[in-house]
Amino acid sequence: MNAEEGRGAEESGELELGSLSEVILGCAIQVQRALGSGLLEGAYEACLVHELESAGLSVQRQVPIDITYGGMVVPGAYRLDLLVEDLIVLELKTVDHLTDLHSAQLLTYLRFPGKRIGFLLNFWRWPLKDGGIKRLLNPKAPPLSSAPPHSSA
Repeated sequence: MNAEEGRGAEESGELELGSLSEVILGCAIQVQRALGSGLLEGAYEACLVHELESAGLSVQRQVPIDITYGGMVVPGAYRLDLLVEDLIVLELKTVDHLTDLHSAQLLTYLRFPGKRIGFLLNFWRWPLKDGGIKRLLNPKAPPLSSAPPHSSA
């Protein structure tokens, strides 16, 4: 694969992430519309998982994250709320407003497993699209390569 094909594969991956992000956010908005605000995170998590799976997406809940330090591994040091299609991390909140602490938490959840994109979803904020969604990128994540390798047969 030459450099131009590599850029094309990464752009294709970015488009795929964009489409996936739209589906995820649509599902989150639908859950909030149905339930309203004011519930605990666990209720939103269960309903969002149902909605995402109904949309045909694979979802993992409460995914343990190991951290490494000085040659040792701390297993399950953190748990991310949801991992969609093994690509996008979702951290759910029910707080008055999102803070830098929440962003730092999500960045940690992106960094250790090497994920590229994540969303903070604050279901307390009504409507969700007005300040309840924050997208974060991990600048150190490996580039996407969703395009199949080219063969020169």
